Amino acid sequence: MDDDIIDANCDPKNPQGISIEDITTADFLLMDTVVKTPCTRAVNGSAYNMDLYFKKEFMQPTGSFKERGARFALLLLSDRQKQIGVITASTGNHALALSYHGNQLNIPVTVVLPIYTSPWKIEKCRSYNATVITEGLDISESRVVALVFAKERQLEYINGYDHPNVIAGCGTIGLEMLMQVPKIDAVIVPVGGGGLIAGLATTLKLASPNTKIIGVESEKCPSFARALENESPIYVAPNDSLAESLLVPIAGSNAYTMAAPFIDKLVVVREAWVALAMLRLVVEEECVVEGAAAVGLAAILAGQLNELQMQRVIVLLTGCNTSPPALGCALEQGLAAERRLFEDDCDDNDPVTDLDELFEKLYKLGLTLSDVVSETVWLKSVYKKEMGKRKEAKIKQQPKEMTQEEAKRGTREESHAAAREDMRKVTEEGIPKPTSEYTHHVIQQKVQEQTQILWKHKKSSTSNRKAISKKHFM
Repeated sequence: MDDDIIDANCDPKNPQGISIEDITTADFLLMDTVVKTPCTRAVNGSAYNMDLYFKKEFMQPTGSFKERGARFALLLLSDRQKQIGVITASTGNHALALSYHGNQLNIPVTVVLPIYTSPWKIEKCRSYNATVITEGLDISESRVVALVFAKERQLEYINGYDHPNVIAGCGTIGLEMLMQVPKIDAVIVPVGGGGLIAGLATTLKLASPNTKIIGVESEKCPSFARALENESPIYVAPNDSLAESLLVPIAGSNAYTMAAPFIDKLVVVREAWVALAMLRLVVEEECVVEGAAAVGLAAILAGQLNELQMQRVIVLLTGCNTSPPALGCALEQGLAAERRLFEDDCDDNDPVTDLDELFEKLYKLGLTLSDVVSETVWLKSVYKKEMGKRKEAKIKQQPKEMTQEEAKRGTREESHAAAREDMRKVTEEGIPKPTSEYTHHVIQQKVQEQTQILWKHKKSSTSNRKAISKKHFM
């Protein structure tokens, strides 16, 4: 990148810092405009052998902690810059926050998003009157595009994880934690570009030096861990992840300089644990969060933070901006990781299509069948398997003799044909006059007969299910 389009506020050759005064100023200016989110004790904290709390930053209006830094940075702009506007590159959450507060403050906002960004995030930014540009395969490429636009149009570039004012805004979360939970032993923080942990660490280490600061990254893009190893930010290629918001290829230069001395431990978690953590938060805490917010609990579940047992720990839940398909996929993976879903051990070309085969499998596992319930689960793998079954069924040659389903279909078609014929007669000949056959007494008798037939069918169906069960398990 040319020197003349370097972000002056985030220059790797001249990293900037913040003071506690910057953070307290942010806290004062954000007092009535940003939600002071709750920090509640975990419902099932005893299961983790910790006095566990969740700081629920996902309860902000745009669904993430990014609002604090975005609004504070906008408030400190000069009057002229507020008229010209600002620009940023983001994976979604910072763009949403900047668009939302820019709209409230009547400041023009332009956001550059990577091309893989969820369509609903794009539309949400536009609903806040932001100009949206989708360019770049990752946040680093989008950032270059945004900086070029900033130079051409004299827009102020606000880095979502490395701008000093954004980091100061993140530090206000630490002030709230100190007021909400006394004697905090450790705080677990998701890490992407590093701005959040830099702001929190600055606050907490100055006010409570004994509180441990623990960062958690996704295995799909451990850029901060590589920066610590390299002793300076270094590029790490991101991969697809449930923790989409943490996919920052290069840690922020300001954030790294501020956070590195204060971080007591940094761990990298696998995707399966992130999925399981998302599931646990839904089931136990009734918190629907994105993958980036769940990495803190994921590290606890994975046993990577066992030294924190019997201590008072706060896990930061950073956001909830995940799409329904991504959430469904994550919950499915979480169920599989928790052994509540198990994969079929047959080849894809030989799917289990007969209940008898399923009963045989359960019998071999030593399981007893008490009842059979049919239920459709619209998850990706189940849908794919179901469509595979249908495709295979079309290819197979149908037997010559009529199946039970075909017989039922034929009966329904005959019934429909008879109904159409009756309708034709009514249309052409008029409504027939009532006869004794259609008296109230006869109609009532026919209803009773049909009811008895249905009851017999239900009893027969139940008996058949019990007989099938006994066949395999007695």
